[in-house]
Amino acid sequence: MARKTWIEKFRVDRQPEVKRTEKPFADIPENSLMLIATPQLVADYIREIPPGTFVDTPTIRRDLALTHGADHTCPVTTGIFLRIVAEAAFEEMLSGKPLEEITPFWRAIAPGSPTAKKLTFGQELIQQQRAKEQDEIEHDASDAH
Repeated sequence: MARKTWIEKFRVDRQPEVKRTEKPFADIPENSLMLIATPQLVADYIREIPPGTFVDTPTIRRDLALTHGADHTCPVTTGIFLRIVAEAAFEEMLSGKPLEEITPFWRAIAPGSPTAKKLTFGQELIQQQRAKEQDEIEHDASDAH
């Protein structure tokens, strides 16, 4: 059987769910409400991050938990879903989809982070896109004066 593409992994038919933890898990205390997000939920969040802005994983986890009435968001699945979002976006890019139409994962994955180090395409794209967005913001700001 052929391995699933990242896009297929992204399109998994799953809904976010909130579960009560029975024991402490990672940084989550026992008896907490924990959100298990989905790749789509993570991608939707990332698409809301303004160009030139970076949001770290703890912030994403906190914001998603608040939005879904949970105390925390699962750190393990969030990391996995961030990678799925980035890899699926890269596959879309390779298939010819314009950069403006893919999920801007570079706003949520830091170069040098454990997630970035696992990416099949390396960390360079993250650095390039961050630099490009910064340049565009600075250019727009100088045009405004």
